[in-house]
Amino acid sequence: MEAKWVHYNLYSMTSPRRLAIQDARPGAFHLISRCVRRAFLCGDTAEHRRVWLEQGIKTQVQTFSIDVLTFAVMSNHLHIVVKTDPQRTQG
Repeated sequence: MEAKWVHYNLYSMTSPRRLAIQDARPGAFHLISRCVRRAFLCGDTAEHRRVWLEQGIKTQVQTFSIDVLTFAVMSNHLHIVVKTDPQRTQG
């Protein structure tokens, strides 16, 4: 099966999910989560939270049948690149 990349302009928060994600097709998504009020997620006194996030990501992988291609936990936000596989959820 040939992979086809579809680009959607998702920079607008008003884009409906149905335009970005087709449930029947595999896809890769770059997810970003920032802390509220520019608070620090990790750092000198909060480095233990990095371990919590890594454990949480592992739990989500098992729960939602996704593959995490890569992730980065920064001081006030995190990046995760995930891959979905609809065939795996139906099997």
